[in-house]
Amino acid sequence: MGEFKVHRVRFFDYMPAAIRAMAFNRRTERLALARADGALEIFNFADNYFQEKVIPGQDGRAVEALCWVGRRLFSAGLNGEITEYDLENLRPRYTVEAYGGPIWTISGNDQGTLLAVGCEDGTVKMFEVLEDRIQFQRNLDRQKGRIISLCWHPSASLIAAGMMDMIRIFDVETGRATHRLLVERGVGASKSKEVVVWSIAFLSDHTIISGDSAGKVQIWDGLTGTLARTHLVTKWDVLALSVSQDESSLVAGTSEGTVVQFQFLSSTLDGQNKDWVRTRTFKNHSHDVRALVHTETAVVSGGMDTQLVVRPLLDKVEKNTQESAMRKMAFPHRSLVCCAKKAGLLLFQFPDHLELWRLGESDGHGETTMKFPLPPFQVSKLPKDLRSAHQLCFSTDSSRLFASSINSSVVVVALNQPECKYLHTLKPKSGEAESNLILEPVHLLFASEDGKWLATANTACEVQVYNLDKIKLHCTVPVYGSCPTAIAIHPTSSNLVVVHADQQIFEYSLVQKEYTEWSRRLQKQGLHSLWLERDTPITHVTFNPKHPAHIILHDMFMFCVIDQSLPLPEAKTRLFNQMILRSLPEPMRILHRHAFKMCKTFQNLMCVRLLEDHSLVVVERPLLDIMSQLPAPVRQKRFAT
Repeated sequence: MGEFKVHRVRFFDYMPAAIRAMAFNRRTERLALARADGALEIFNFADNYFQEKVIPGQDGRAVEALCWVGRRLFSAGLNGEITEYDLENLRPRYTVEAYGGPIWTISGNDQGTLLAVGCEDGTVKMFEVLEDRIQFQRNLDRQKGRIISLCWHPSASLIAAGMMDMIRIFDVETGRATHRLLVERGVGASKSKEVVVWSIAFLSDHTIISGDSAGKVQIWDGLTGTLARTHLVTKWDVLALSVSQDESSLVAGTSEGTVVQFQFLSSTLDGQNKDWVRTRTFKNHSHDVRALVHTETAVVSGGMDTQLVVRPLLDKVEKNTQESAMRKMAFPHRSLVCCAKKAGLLLFQFPDHLELWRLGESDGHGETTMKFPLPPFQVSKLPKDLRSAHQLCFSTDSSRLFASSINSSVVVVALNQPECKYLHTLKPKSGEAESNLILEPVHLLFASEDGKWLATANTACEVQVYNLDKIKLHCTVPVYGSCPTAIAIHPTSSNLVVVHADQQIFEYSLVQKEYTEWSRRLQKQGLHSLWLERDTPITHVTFNPKHPAHIILHDMFMFCVIDQSLPLPEAKTRLFNQMILRSLPEPMRILHRHAFKMCKTFQNLMCVRLLEDHSLVVVERPLLDIMSQLPAPVRQKRFAT
């Protein structure tokens, strides 16, 4: 692999926030996730579970519930507001006050015409979904006590609402409550405590399923309002429920960190007398499971321990495939560490602050990396075009700043003036942008070292390259059907390297405007199966100036040097062979070596960068107990009773 002087940094203690809510869009296969700090994340389950969008949180905008209506995303929170999000420009589109106090739950009907929210004042409020906004329609019968959870019947004619000690069924047309279902309290000392119906499901056969704070999953007949069966699954709370699309499977998340599966099975050979039977228990979390999604092939869960877990249901997938592997996602699919190669500085990006560290010298004993405060930097007359930016990138000489902005455009700002000066805006190809109804945001920027090229990639899988000398679009790379996760331009050959969420690698010549011969050879032979089976995306690509044929890249658990001068590994070749090669004599070592030189001895690898002196900076997140980093009390209460 070669030898490097390595700066190994292990104190970037980045801590993601707890997961509060999730919503899955079955049509687009997108999962929306809300965290305790108000941030929203969008995962594309059709593209190797890639986290394609992040909307930063805002003070006072904690999200309690999420809901998809078609391709539109809505949230509600304890501030009493409903928010629709602009998923193209990654920001709230507008906010509507519900005037019912804190909102605990939000749900849309299957027809996509109405939103219902459950409020602190005991009302279920209905909003009409219009083309560009929502509009208050009316209240259903007001109840005594807060509305904690609700669910539409698939016909959109009824709503079931979970409250304290009861469930109410509403007729949507009349607004009247037609049934009151009383929920039993716990036993012993818990008998005096009110029971909170945290989650509810309303099936097409009018079965109602509830999960409550007494640890029960209960099955109700919604037509008669009677209790059919009770399952006691925990001593604590059942916080979340989710039902499969065919209504044959149900999962319940508890405050013990377990997920319990129920299936609608028959006890007789003729298929009659079906009942909900507890079949599996999964233990993938250390604390509260606050949110659940039941997809066709997996259970997706999240909660206080911050991890998003995708647990495949093996009876729904083919065994020994990529889809059958369990995944735990705790960190963003983007780089949170920046490196100033000449100055030897590291910038750590936290959700609410930045830390700047200088790399020091060491004799091999003790810590030498030093942290120092960011000096005040007041920017006067910031160009209005730079008020909203998704990604920032500086030119190598620091004379220009590139900022991805609205409508897939990039704003260019001059920095060598007494004040920031707007220069121009780089826009996608004329005609192509107008043909797309949705312009996806640019999430990757890369400026070449010679200052001539700027490459951009957006979440519509489009890669554009601009000529900065001529201030115009130079070329558009052929669209590949997986989102780019990392891009880079070679400093001498001007070849663009793009890595995608499905782990494919492409090299494109900016001079010839076509794929390079090496890239064509790689695609013709195909990547090694072990490379394609990796479940974490490549987040950074760079090059080794001392060896122009070397491409350096890394994901969360390994970094790799691709030597383009060596043969590609064949299907039968051992991909992770570096340790084996060390023990072989020179002739055998030459015979068995291949282009992919991989090192897989890392945990939570956040950054690998090559400095001007050709030394290597490796930043790892320390293996800390996630819950030990959360403020006391460890388990947050959803409201004060």
